[in-house]
Amino acid sequence: QVQLVESGGGFVQAGGSLRLSCAASGSTFSLNVVGWYRQAPGKQREFVARISSGDRLDYGVSVKGRFTISRDSAKNTLYLQMNSLKPEDTAVYYCNGRDNLRGLNYWGQGTQVTVSS
Repeated sequence: QVQLVESGGGFVQAGGSLRLSCAASGSTFSLNVVGWYRQAPGKQREFVARISSGDRLDYGVSVKGRFTISRDSAKNTLYLQMNSLKPEDTAVYYCNGRDNLRGLNYWGQGTQVTVSS
């Protein structure tokens, strides 16, 4: 089992920055892919960024060039640095971890990000 706990959300004006953190505990060695998703009110959950095997980085089209995903393996923590924030980035942001071998998908409880215009 893996537990994921996000932090760092908040309220920011357009053009500002925030850094989200996701602290992982439990069987974190089993995770093949870790990343971030977001869900705005009335919309489907959307892919934001991920780190997969070989430290490959992938970003969603709407955040590429503005957001940066990283991790500190020693601290079992995943980060999402969000710059040049826009009102359309307003959403609940979720940390995700996938164990492809066992077919398991883990989610954090989410952290709210609100960007005012």
